[in-house]
Amino acid sequence: MQTKKLTVIALLTAVLCVISTWAIPIGPVPISLATFAVYTISAITSWKKGTFAVLLYILIGAIGLPVFSNAMGGVQKLFGITGGYIWGYVICALIIGMMVDKFETKKWVYPISMILGTLACYLIGISWFMFFTGKSLQAAFVVCIVPFILFDIIKIAAASLFSYKLRFLIKDKFLKDL
Repeated sequence: MQTKKLTVIALLTAVLCVISTWAIPIGPVPISLATFAVYTISAITSWKKGTFAVLLYILIGAIGLPVFSNAMGGVQKLFGITGGYIWGYVICALIIGMMVDKFETKKWVYPISMILGTLACYLIGISWFMFFTGKSLQAAFVVCIVPFILFDIIKIAAASLFSYKLRFLIKDKFLKDL
């Protein structure tokens, strides 16, 4: 049973590692598919597995493998001006996973949990950005949040629909014992 759990976590981490590298550089904070991957893996499995997969992803990136946006890696990325967003993925995954675990049959919980997870990620990311750059809240808000709202709404809608269907398919077919 332990091998199955580790395999699931490894597969979730691999998905996150591959998808997270896709990004569009638009300034100091790129538009990335990392949040889409975090939303999805957190909603299709338990909060423990999803959160652990995100932590493992961060560890893999910290040792230098190019798994962060724009295929970058290393500790400097985690402690650079956008590092707060990467750390924010942990809280995002935790929020989504715990809410979906509790109300998995309710369709509304998927987008609501992802919105709340995104807000937590925004809060950590913008605070981190302000600390490292010395920018005001208003200036940081314009750079760190405004350009991403539309993209995050689209990612949340897609991940909600996708995850709701996939959670039950995976649970019924592959994760009965876990």
